[in-house]
Parts: sequence; structure tokens; C-alpha cells
Amino acid sequence: MATVDESPKSIYDFTVKDAHGNDVPLSNYNGKVLLVVNVASKCGFTDSNYKELNVLYEKYKDQGFEILAFPCNQFGWQEPGTNEEILEAACTRFKAEFPIFEKIDVNGKNAAPLYKFLKAEKSGLLIATIKWNFTKFLVNKEGKVVERYGPHTSPLQFEEDIKNLLGSS
Repeated sequence: MATVDESPKSIYDFTVKDAHGNDVPLSNYNGKVLLVVNVASKCGFTDSNYKELNVLYEKYKDQGFEILAFPCNQFGWQEPGTNEEILEAACTRFKAEFPIFEKIDVNGKNAAPLYKFLKAEKSGLLIATIKWNFTKFLVNKEGKVVERYGPHTSPLQFEEDIKNLLGSS
């Protein structure tokens, strides 16, 4: 974890909590291409995003691709459940096999340090804040944020970017 004196250099400098409350150093994902997404189970984008995220995960997980999903209830209260309820919905209803982490804030004074870093690395159109559920950050194998996609960008629209970072044709 980065100290006050030393600012984080990559996503690998962070430790987050999984949906069960266990610490997960993101350095565990060193050398992988990551897609970091703030998710919600009751959003208009939920079904299509989970469906397409599952397609990408299934296709590229064995090539070094990982999706890190962070539930957030800051947009229209569309993720109201407990971590256990969120995990159940993600894995059962949406068939997610990728990691689901603890529910966090992505904006405001209580924003998770990881999201402060992501927003600083790739600010959104006009403002740095996350505007809605399913904002996606693509991170290269070195832990650097290379792209940010808004909620309206379907995951399959940037499949080529993922393939390029993985080095697959």
C-alpha cells in the first residue's frame, strides 16, 4: 500500500477487499491485462454488460486477462444489497466467474483509493468523476491505466484493445 509520501505508481500498489472482506493485493494480478469496472445489479446496463463481460472473460482469461468488478451503490441506489447478496446475484443471476470485490464508493470523500488513482490516471470527458455504473478502466500488464470507457460503451466494442494488450491476434 502506498504511503502518504509515496504516490502509487501502478494499480499493483493497492490492496482491496474481496466480497468476503479478505485483503487482496492487486499485485496478485501483476503481468495480466485488467478491466476494472464499477458494477450494479439493478441498472439498465446490467444485463448487457454482465453478458458481454462474461464473453470477454471466457474468451481471454486463459491468455492473462482478468476482470475486477467493484459493486457501487452511488448511482440511483442500483446496488443496494450486502456484499453477500451482490455476490449471489453476480454469480447466480449474471453467471459472473470473474472476481467480485467489496462494495465501494467511487466518487466523493469516501471514494476508494483505487478509484481515486484510476480517475487521476484517466479522467472522464470534461470531469474526472465516475458518471454512472459500468465505467470501465483498461489496465496493461505493467499496471498502468491505458483507457477509460463510459457506461454506454459496450465491453465488446473494445475487444481489439484487449487483444492488442494481450499480444493476441
